[in-house]
Amino acid sequence: MSSHLDVRLREGTKHSHTMAENTAFMKCFLKGVVERSFFRKLLADLYFVYSALEEELQQYQYHPIVGMMHFPELYRQANLEKDLAFYYGENWRSQIVPSKAGQVYVKRIREVSNTQPELLIAHAYTRYMGDLSGGQALRNIARSAMNLPSDRGTAMHEFEQIPTPEARREFKEQYRQALNFLPLDEAMIQKIVDEANYVFTLNRNVIHELEADVKAVIGEHIFDLITRQDQVGSTESTSKSTAVEMMGMDYSI
Repeated sequence: MSSHLDVRLREGTKHSHTMAENTAFMKCFLKGVVERSFFRKLLADLYFVYSALEEELQQYQYHPIVGMMHFPELYRQANLEKDLAFYYGENWRSQIVPSKAGQVYVKRIREVSNTQPELLIAHAYTRYMGDLSGGQALRNIARSAMNLPSDRGTAMHEFEQIPTPEARREFKEQYRQALNFLPLDEAMIQKIVDEANYVFTLNRNVIHELEADVKAVIGEHIFDLITRQDQVGSTESTSKSTAVEMMGMDYSI
């Protein structure tokens, strides 16, 4: 019997989607303001987040519920290692540390894994479905803004086993079907939706910590001009702007 968890997650996180779309960092990113100095800091935080998430997902690959959402082809840790080697050099491991917000994010992943591993589903859904959707457009913006070589610098958003838009659409449909056949009661469904909203908050907090770096690159006046106007939320509006679709937060794509 279907739990309709995919719809519950999409509908239940609409407001969080819109808030994510309207962070100052993302508004600047969508305008092509992407510099190695702060982009690599974001990748470093994401490395710690994905490393923790994937370690915990692997631990529960035979769990009766979490195991049904075990898709190793989505894992990002190895690809982020390639990116970090590109931006920091071969000794990247000694150069990166998680931000304060990144530490909180990782701590939360470890906490839910130890206490209620079903909530890892919320973390995986929110991250990976965004990567497969508008994350692909963010990849293109980053490549153009930083004039990257054709095969370096954006492995984070490259899925070797799901390489084409058609393959990604098919995979996302498979993922949604897997969500819907999880044997969950109403209480757990609501907990997963609540956790997904918290994941958006954790991610926003990581991004907020980079705003000072963005402002230092473009100046306070330009920063204020770019960030003054809010985007219409893709999941709270019937018409989607191109910029909003790029966000990777609209999982209906």
